Amino acid sequence: MNPPPNSTALCSADAGEVLEFPWGRIAWRVSRKLGNSTTMTFGRVLMRAGMSNPRHRHPNCDEILHLLSGRIDHTLGAESYVMEAGDTISIPAGVWHQARALDGADAEMVIAFSSADRETEMES
Repeated sequence: MNPPPNSTALCSADAGEVLEFPWGRIAWRVSRKLGNSTTMTFGRVLMRAGMSNPRHRHPNCDEILHLLSGRIDHTLGAESYVMEAGDTISIPAGVWHQARALDGADAEMVIAFSSADRETEMES
């Protein structure tokens, strides 16, 4: 069955919401806020070479992070994992985590959350 005309089923590459940060960029493609899901959030991340995002957690949802290119060091609770392109990590709700791009190269990844209303808390 095809979606009706003017449906939000397709999010084109230039649609969604793009947020810029000192460490990189998140391009949100699916969420309740965008009007194209009631159950999930999905986006694409660019992390600049040598940079890291702030340590944070998502109290209301699990996260899946899949690394498309580059290498990152990902801390998950007290553990640390070096991720290569093609690796995927599952981050349970409420667990503190943070990523850092390695080897002087940008890292690109996709992220998905088990809630259309993803919440984020930053470590103080």
